[in-house]
Amino acid sequence: MSTAAAGAIDHHHDPSTSTGIPNKKLLMWAFLASDCMFFGCLISTHLIYRLHPPPGAPAARDVFSIELTSFSTFILLMSSLMMALAVNAIQKGNLKSLRVSILTTILFGSIFLGCQVYEFNNFVFEKHLTITNSILGTTFFTLTGTHGTHVAIGVLWLTLMYIRSFKPAGAEAARGTWLLLSFVHLVVFMATLGLSMYLVLHFARVAQAGAFGLHTCLHFAKVEYKAILGAVVGFLGLRWFALPRGAVDFDERHAIDVEMMGLYWHFVDIVWIVIFTAVYLLEYIK
Repeated sequence: MSTAAAGAIDHHHDPSTSTGIPNKKLLMWAFLASDCMFFGCLISTHLIYRLHPPPGAPAARDVFSIELTSFSTFILLMSSLMMALAVNAIQKGNLKSLRVSILTTILFGSIFLGCQVYEFNNFVFEKHLTITNSILGTTFFTLTGTHGTHVAIGVLWLTLMYIRSFKPAGAEAARGTWLLLSFVHLVVFMATLGLSMYLVLHFARVAQAGAFGLHTCLHFAKVEYKAILGAVVGFLGLRWFALPRGAVDFDERHAIDVEMMGLYWHFVDIVWIVIFTAVYLLEYIK
């Protein structure tokens, strides 16, 4: 259970600042404004070279997989919904709902990254499109890779926020034990996430290469049993870390921190909608 703050908290106004806007939120808006210009330059560059492709440039429609990208776009949009639910939960002091929403957002963000890794792998090794062999590859990988980096940073930030929600209240938090425990929690979380993504991507490639069936699954389990065992142990470890251990120092007073993360995450999703439209969908408009 979270420790409720005394009195009602206004999450949209801060009387202690000259603007009435919390300084953290104002700082995030300033950063996002600069990021808008950065992505604007990358998207404009791609569109300019799309209108004037050099001789011998590959056709984007022959390279892209609109089905996979549409799926990953839908997943990323759903992650925005879960992020909004996380903000709503912390404003109401509902710590359990906050953690579930954050974990679901992390899951959806990881699925998006997995789809992007799978797509990049296919483009490089199957379609022979790299960042150096064509202007399409240069602008495409720079733009989508930069966005993917933003998503990865967001997933890491969400993970740190999830772990922060377990900080014990009172004098117990001042001990070095919690810092050590939170570091181990982070290592276990990222290792489990990494192993899970590796297993899913590897299984997708194996299933695509051969006939999908019981024999394929058993052979995959035999070859990758160490990674599967590591992932299972990781999930059990994360379950142990999530066990309730009394009052925690994370409640509606920390809503501004979750709101900042929400602003960043929604911005990344909006940028992807623009990228999806300008880079992918535009190629299919006749």
